[in-house]
Amino acid sequence: MEKLVELEILGLSSNHSQSGSFTLVMGEVEGSRRLPIVIGMFEAQAIAIEIEKIVPNRPMTHDLFKSFANSFNYEIDKIVISDMKEGVFYAKIKCHNESSEIEIDARPSDAIAIAIRFDSPVFCSEKVMSEASIEFSEEENKEENLTKKPAAQKVRSKKDGSLKDFSLDKLNMMLDKAISNEDYEKAARIRDEINKRN
Repeated sequence: MEKLVELEILGLSSNHSQSGSFTLVMGEVEGSRRLPIVIGMFEAQAIAIEIEKIVPNRPMTHDLFKSFANSFNYEIDKIVISDMKEGVFYAKIKCHNESSEIEIDARPSDAIAIAIRFDSPVFCSEKVMSEASIEFSEEENKEENLTKKPAAQKVRSKKDGSLKDFSLDKLNMMLDKAISNEDYEKAARIRDEINKRN
């Protein structure tokens, strides 16, 4: 059986080389390697709102998957980033119910968004880690820990400064509007500004 490496989410940031995409940085739980995965805006938003615990007014696709799985008593055992071909990652969602165990093919971004909702561990095959990960030295690790921010905070744009100009009432109105427009990235920024003042 192939060796698996457990990963955790370290950060999410906009990708400067591909507009409209984000880089999800996964870190080795018991090690210093990092696995950067380029993901789309929708998947980045799905991961960020679950990390930030923002409740959308309608279920997103990954929430729908969770409801569907729960309805049939399926539990997610783990997510495995299983392969990489020509720079494209492949993943599997391993799950079970009382009567069967199944494996579902998925994009890593969707699989990770689902893993967060089920509180399931994420693994990567050693083969993929050795091909695609970046090694961090002790010095870089110390430096990163000093500057590390919560994952979804790195999704924010540079417009944060302007939120300081609004009153608390106005911010609460803006938060409601952002949630009803399903702009969860903006909602997270506004919520953080409100929390700073409380």
